[in-house]
Amino acid sequence: MAKRIVVFGDVIDDIVAVPSIPVRPDTDTPSQIRHRAGGSAANAAAWLGHLGAQVDFVGRVGAGDELKHAQHLIDAKVTPRLTVDAELPTGTIVVIVDGDRRTMYTDRGANANLTADDVTDELLDAAAVVHFTGYSVLQAPSQDANRRLIARANERGVAVSVDPASAGFIEDFGAEKFLSAIEGATILFPNLDEGRVLTGRDDPLQMASELGKRFPIVALTQGHEGVVLAHAGFEPIALEAVPARLVDPTGAGDAFSAGFLAAWVENGDPLSAAESGVRAAARAVTNVGARPPV
Repeated sequence: MAKRIVVFGDVIDDIVAVPSIPVRPDTDTPSQIRHRAGGSAANAAAWLGHLGAQVDFVGRVGAGDELKHAQHLIDAKVTPRLTVDAELPTGTIVVIVDGDRRTMYTDRGANANLTADDVTDELLDAAAVVHFTGYSVLQAPSQDANRRLIARANERGVAVSVDPASAGFIEDFGAEKFLSAIEGATILFPNLDEGRVLTGRDDPLQMASELGKRFPIVALTQGHEGVVLAHAGFEPIALEAVPARLVDPTGAGDAFSAGFLAAWVENGDPLSAAESGVRAAARAVTNVGARPPV
């Protein structure tokens, strides 16, 4: 049985600033600032490799950055499949961290020219799961390539997992339009804000239950409140978070998705997969940046 996981989507240069004191407008604020490789999809791929999964990452970078980002992925035990964009630079995000909240200033750069058609049939033929984030849906010029990817995966019996990625972008795009665009996916990984936008509900159990009518497996993350799991034939259940010293929450959702998928391809059990995801997320928040330490 295939166990490889194909991840496609954004790869980013992150600039992460963690202020040491409350931010002071119009003057200096002492901070810890780090340059990190990022991008929600690439982060998930790095965590998957770190957790021992077999993983390929399909992404797009600017000229001059291919070797750097390929090496970051190789160091995380990921097989990189990067395309160099001749026109746009590698995407960049400036992340300002305030406790468990983040403000992000995003320039997608070369990621804007990546499409789901870049995931080849050859990669799908060897895969158990293909994973992507909402950024590849919400900012795509059309949904045709994404729908083709889901159809190609379904034809091969390959599971499709989606992390919605951005409540704000979903609100702009339209919740029903987004859900229709990922119809046929197997696993959905929304966070609390995304679940609220996608369902119009306020209760996490109701959010998971509502989304569970459209997707076989839903794991709704709630930060330090844990996760709500809904899967076909079972009532939604809540799992507690693993206590951890919070340094930077960036990438915790990506780590959860990776922990879930790494376990799920091994045993097919959503509950133990969710428990694995919670443990991975707890590890992620203890260091600056969105990827596992090398």
